[in-house]
Amino acid sequence: MSFPEPSAHVQATLSEVTATGRPPLERAEALVDFALDLQRKPKAPQDLYDALHLYDRAMELAADEPVARARVLAGRGSALRRLPGGGSDALQEAQQAFEAALPVLREHGAEEEVAEVETSLGLVLQALAGVGLAALPRAIELYQSALRTFRIERYPREYAVIHHNLATAYLSMRLAPEQAQMREALAVQSFREALRVVTLEEDPSEYAMLQNNLGNALQAVQTAHHFDNLLRAVEAYDEALKVRTEYDTPVEYANTLANKANALMNLPDDFDAPERGNPLHLARAVELLRTARAVFAAHHVADRAQVVSELIDELSRDLLQQTGEPG
Repeated sequence: MSFPEPSAHVQATLSEVTATGRPPLERAEALVDFALDLQRKPKAPQDLYDALHLYDRAMELAADEPVARARVLAGRGSALRRLPGGGSDALQEAQQAFEAALPVLREHGAEEEVAEVETSLGLVLQALAGVGLAALPRAIELYQSALRTFRIERYPREYAVIHHNLATAYLSMRLAPEQAQMREALAVQSFREALRVVTLEEDPSEYAMLQNNLGNALQAVQTAHHFDNLLRAVEAYDEALKVRTEYDTPVEYANTLANKANALMNLPDDFDAPERGNPLHLARAVELLRTARAVFAAHHVADRAQVVSELIDELSRDLLQQTGEPG
């Protein structure tokens, strides 16, 4: 890939490093440090392009140092992964960088940097798998390997991030129907592991996302305890709704309401006599869906509003059949 020319201050740094008499490895390390500073909190895409220029020069300087070169490749891969609008070309180039760095770091690097590269490569492969350019099971293997180092006791944040990625990867896997139950159960387990770390108080947005996704996974799990799973899904949605409100995050709020309604409509009113139907849960589901539809419509999410409208009509017919009264 070709990138825009480096910024003036980065060009000056490159010229200065080239002119200095320090050993090549020291110069490469200085460039990597500068690149890492740029890509940790980029203020604009140019910061990432500048980091890539710095890594390219560092690669030249570290040509005779395999471990240093591997670390440069890992940094370059991270910058490419974050490149806005880079598409699959940038991701594939990032994959190549991580794949080249990983064997060297596994032999000579610290276990933490190996786990970091495994996680990053897993993210790249997961993204590429979504467009048919990588195998999702390989991403899962990398995440599981990284978890051997990023344990909850020492690295809680990394542990939570990897489990969130794992859960999403499990749900994206295409398996035969008889294997889908295992996939969904593994996703539920990983969402719960992430929620051991992510709390309502410390990271409410991530907490709400995890709870909403946990609810969705619980609904999908097909076990002998289906009603229990649906109840737990409703509880998860209620946790998400502690954060997601009509005023702060309206579309996410409406999505969670619709998800909760989907769980409620499949719950009997009396668990000891499910054959008696569920008019109470159906009525509550219709109420939630009407609220969700209004929010979607108000924020111009027409396709979601239409889907919800069709579900309201369907549930209203069911309700009429059970009670003789329209929903």
